[in-house]
Amino acid sequence: MYMKLKDGKSKVLTLSYDDGVVQDIRLIEILNKYGIKATFNINSGQYLPEETQREKFYGRMKLSEATDLYKNSGHEVAVHAFTHPFLEKLKTDEILSEILEDRKSIEKEYGTLARGMAYPYGTYSNEVIECLKKCGICYSRTVRSTESFRLPENWLELHPTCHHNNPKLMDLAKKFVEEKGRYISDNWMFYLWGHSYEFDNNDNWEVIEKFAEYIGGRDDVWYATNIEIYDYVKAYENLQTSVDKKIIHNPSMIDVWFFHQNKTYCVKAGQTLYL
Repeated sequence: MYMKLKDGKSKVLTLSYDDGVVQDIRLIEILNKYGIKATFNINSGQYLPEETQREKFYGRMKLSEATDLYKNSGHEVAVHAFTHPFLEKLKTDEILSEILEDRKSIEKEYGTLARGMAYPYGTYSNEVIECLKKCGICYSRTVRSTESFRLPENWLELHPTCHHNNPKLMDLAKKFVEEKGRYISDNWMFYLWGHSYEFDNNDNWEVIEKFAEYIGGRDDVWYATNIEIYDYVKAYENLQTSVDKKIIHNPSMIDVWFFHQNKTYCVKAGQTLYL
């Protein structure tokens, strides 16, 4: 048996953007236009005060703006630590507080479980990872680009494919679209990350528009948030099988696809499949 992705596909695209800035408004418009999903990592202790008069369309959002944008948007809201510190430089109780306060605020403000994260500044330590486990964080993105499409081996060190300013971005996109894994067991994940304010800083919104137009709307690609991919992989890993692989039970609430003996199967959520 080999895992296949949702609907039996072998490719998934996900994006991750940090800090909860007003440029996310324009970014989400672009992503929605091409049917692409993203995870937005929020520092819920850093919202712009509601009474602030913004002089220009730049910087962090007010809470009211953020909830209007992200809540019920189909995109994921995830943890980025309450005040965006260097977590590895903090004491254990401070690390725990930064993560838990951010989780608590996000869950209250957006009505969702906040189980994912991106490391502030991309920095972390073994102690930080242990704290994340205690706080119920199941994945956390780094800033170490792999320029590959591998699914993660360690979800708490989730390395992206590349940043959107990577000069190889469109070459990687073309490879992802036009090629496929060497073996039927291969599944590819393209993981793009960044900060949407960088498009204003560099005056290069055409980068994400071109990328999204090219890679979006494809029948053979699953467009997912970070947590959707994590939950799917875990659902596959939790399948229960007989020794001869003729009985497969899916105890999860997620439909799961797999390849077995030259055929792709789907075992529905909560159901048992007899081959």
